[in-house]
Amino acid sequence: MLTKKRYSVKDMILWTRGETLIYLLYAGIITVLYQVFGFTFLNVPWTPVALIGTAVAFLVGFQNNSAYGRIWEARMIWGAIVNTSRTWGMKIQDMVTNEYCDNPVSEDELKQHKKSLVYRHIAWMTALRYSMRTRKSWETQHKAKTNQEWRDMIHIPEEVSTLDDNLLMYLSEEERTYVLSKGNKQTALLYLQSKHIRALKEKGLIWEFAFLELENVLESLFTHQGKSERIKNFPYPRQYASLGLYLTRVFTILIPFGLIPEFAEIGETMVGDFFLVGKYFIWIAVPFCAIVSWAFHTMERLARTGENPFEGGPNDVPISTIARGIEIDLRQMLDEDENSIPSQFPEEKNVQM
Repeated sequence: MLTKKRYSVKDMILWTRGETLIYLLYAGIITVLYQVFGFTFLNVPWTPVALIGTAVAFLVGFQNNSAYGRIWEARMIWGAIVNTSRTWGMKIQDMVTNEYCDNPVSEDELKQHKKSLVYRHIAWMTALRYSMRTRKSWETQHKAKTNQEWRDMIHIPEEVSTLDDNLLMYLSEEERTYVLSKGNKQTALLYLQSKHIRALKEKGLIWEFAFLELENVLESLFTHQGKSERIKNFPYPRQYASLGLYLTRVFTILIPFGLIPEFAEIGETMVGDFFLVGKYFIWIAVPFCAIVSWAFHTMERLARTGENPFEGGPNDVPISTIARGIEIDLRQMLDEDENSIPSQFPEEKNVQM
């Protein structure tokens, strides 16, 4: 997530420099063929080109709206995870007690149970964010060169260390081995949570009503997990994405054939009073063609990069930062030593991950 006010002009130029150079070169070639070599048959009436542009604008606009909706929904889901996580920590602190226990246990044992339940929850968030960072075939951040440049400038926590190493900090060796053996590791962790609180209920360390309350919290976590996985595993429909890309390319190919003759005609009307200006006026079509092509292509590319809000781009939901913030809160509520609590992931290039 970008934290500064806006992308600079330099950022946008660097991100789209490849396409911009291609559009300038392409428009220049068509202009040379038209003006220098006399290929005046390279002329397409502007009306059909404009009609295609209108269709592209509608389709790309729809794609951008859908991409924004996916980003916003993902942010709402992880905002709900924040609230539910804090609720889990609060209820664990107050509901795991000796109050209804026939054979009370020591305070140290109670603290150990609370710590295990909180740490296992942190492990669940860790497994979930690693799952969300898993690369999918339809994602774009690892494909385009300029997208990859952004990824090289910032360090995605899930690519710096492995899930296996991270789980060492939160789970026993037995639980870690069990979780890593499952396909859906975050689901396995919630099953372990349910099993643990049931064992506490049977010992009398959790009242039956408190047990139901905690199970409801786990149910909410399953709901948030499922919503997050739905966005990750179900892409923006490929038929719309494909049509938007192909129509944008067709439109950018046709633009010079429609604009260059228009500029040539305007130049001819200027030859009388402004001979030199009119003679060379057609060359102004080159930057104009590039600007129009750049605008449509960039809108379509923004939609593509916004479709998948978890893949690790600078515009994605900062799930690593969110998860680490929850971890810090929960461990502080356990009254742990501040030196043992990890610090927040740093911003790099004004980007939170």
